[in-house]
Amino acid sequence: MIRVGIIGCGFMGGMLAACYQALGVQVVAVADPRTEYAKEVAAKSGAAIYENGMALIEQANVNVVDICLPTDLHVRHAVAAMRKGLDVFVEKPVCIKEEEMEEILRVKNETGRKVQVGQVIRFWTEYVWLKQAADSGRFGRVLCGEFRRLSALPTWASEGWLHKPERSGGVAVDMHVHDVDFVRYLMGEPDTVRAQAYRDESGLIQQIYEIYGYGSDVGICIEAGWNYPQTFPFTAGFRVKFEKATVVLDGGVLTVYPDEGEAYRPELNEDFQGDNDIGGNISSLGGYYNELKYFTEGLRGEHPLEVATVEEAIRSVRLVKKGVESAGGLIVK
Repeated sequence: MIRVGIIGCGFMGGMLAACYQALGVQVVAVADPRTEYAKEVAAKSGAAIYENGMALIEQANVNVVDICLPTDLHVRHAVAAMRKGLDVFVEKPVCIKEEEMEEILRVKNETGRKVQVGQVIRFWTEYVWLKQAADSGRFGRVLCGEFRRLSALPTWASEGWLHKPERSGGVAVDMHVHDVDFVRYLMGEPDTVRAQAYRDESGLIQQIYEIYGYGSDVGICIEAGWNYPQTFPFTAGFRVKFEKATVVLDGGVLTVYPDEGEAYRPELNEDFQGDNDIGGNISSLGGYYNELKYFTEGLRGEHPLEVATVEEAIRSVRLVKKGVESAGGLIVK
């Protein structure tokens, strides 16, 4: 039986707790020094409450931990959990610093524990469809594309940690990594990387544009920004031009525009739809449900956990940092 302990009961902790509940997986322990948050998440499953993540890892009757902490705390808790003999789901980005990347890889290999990183876009239905379309070759090869992810300034993070580059990496590492990771998944490593960024008065990147080159004739543009007014709606989507069709995700609607014939909306496997009263900019459980379904199936031995590995997550963070360097300097060395 899978017994999960959730470390961090803010927005993502609450979201993933709802996903586990929908999957019929037991959340038996939660940890957060903010008692009111821990109680709210624990109330949904009757989970035991621990003051902090390390206490949960050492004392709770769990065999899996789900780490929903600020990025700079990910590796410390993941390493402790693996050394305790626990499997791990850890939110993206997996980490920022190179020495932490090396440590989590080393301990994973030493312990043999199962680890998945929350690069959720790889599991989001419209993006899954795009990946399958590209891999199948049904529209020919990709000629060009653009991916975007924009939001109002995130204000919900505890103690404003998202806006401290040493803790989160800012918008480039925290939010931009979603589309960087998916483009890597779709296209592989780019041959060239060019970037331009807008920074606030403190020098922190708030908006970043990148162009990835593949060979001499294929370019992919990726845009991310979180410095928009609070009235600005969360926006994410893509436009990908193939040899025989253009595929667009706009306003949550996926449309195929063939070079010959009428435009159409492909039939998609419906994500789990669920109420969400915990804030943020997500209206349903969607891909979060899909990624944890994949994770828990992998824990049961139904398939290998090979879609969102630690190794892949690290490569994506490194590519983000390469782009930030191109735009004028690394966030965290």
